[in-house]
Amino acid sequence: MNSLKAGDIAPKFSLPDQDGEQVNLADFQGQRVLVYFYPKAMTPGCTVQACGLRDNMDDLKKAGVEVLGISTDKPEKLSRFAEKELLNFTLLSDEDHSVCQQFGVWGEKSFMGKTYDGIHRISFLIGPDGVVEHVFDNFKTSNHHDIVLDWVKANA
Repeated sequence: MNSLKAGDIAPKFSLPDQDGEQVNLADFQGQRVLVYFYPKAMTPGCTVQACGLRDNMDDLKKAGVEVLGISTDKPEKLSRFAEKELLNFTLLSDEDHSVCQQFGVWGEKSFMGKTYDGIHRISFLIGPDGVVEHVFDNFKTSNHHDIVLDWVKANA
């Protein structure tokens, strides 16, 4: 599994959001976008991570960063997740994990002795020009938002 690196051009993807509307990365041209991949909506770690972003959305927006969360969940499930946790950013459904593969976050994982293919929890900050500015792959679900904000503020 080789994920994209800083300096790589981000794949121009288009995916349905939690309301079934198509969202294109190209819609955010000229803005910084945090594209964060997470394994599964409504699970404890993913909920902690999403709520951390939710609670820091004002700071992220002030720093000029839009947030897109991507998992392989169906839009209906994303809609329930967003509603339940009052999420204030866009969740995208990549059911066939094709976008996950383009970003290099889909691969073998092991959990409690079982090996399976799934999403690795990696986030990408994409610059206004569509180039990956930074890859966040070393964080806890509880401090993900802090690590992102610290980096964005240091590289404003």
